[in-house]
Amino acid sequence: MGILSFIKEAGEKLFGAASTPAQAAAPAAPDLAALNKTAGDAIATYIRSQGLDATNLQVSYDGTSHTVTVAGEAADQPTKDKILVAAGNVQNVDKVDDQLTVTTPAAAPTQFHTVVSGDNLWKIAEKYYGSGAKNDVIFQANTPMLKSPDKIYPGQVLVIPPQ
Repeated sequence: MGILSFIKEAGEKLFGAASTPAQAAAPAAPDLAALNKTAGDAIATYIRSQGLDATNLQVSYDGTSHTVTVAGEAADQPTKDKILVAAGNVQNVDKVDDQLTVTTPAAAPTQFHTVVSGDNLWKIAEKYYGSGAKNDVIFQANTPMLKSPDKIYPGQVLVIPPQ
């Protein structure tokens, strides 16, 4: 548990064109609580649309701090990691407050990698595993969010599973 950092300008666009959820309403006295709830619901829907879920999954969004809080109980560590990455790789999300527990904890901790310009899965696999040929391990750990091994972008956070 803890806070994971993301790049808020990168990621899935769930909240509309160039506006943040807290700015999406008309300028006259927006209901920030309602906007935050709408954003949290949209992120929860996105997580579930990726085929990910947790028992009692709760997702809330704070537009002031650009923080998503995710709570509930994931079946295993890979599912938990994918839920956190799916929530964080949404445009206008800067941090994810991990309040998820795991039914079956993993023996080794998971690492995360923020993609930079020039990265590809081969280079990332070389960095973490010493062999680019293990790039499919990273791809599989990040599906269904990744549709293709060639479709990563700067600012995206990837799960790097233990060897």
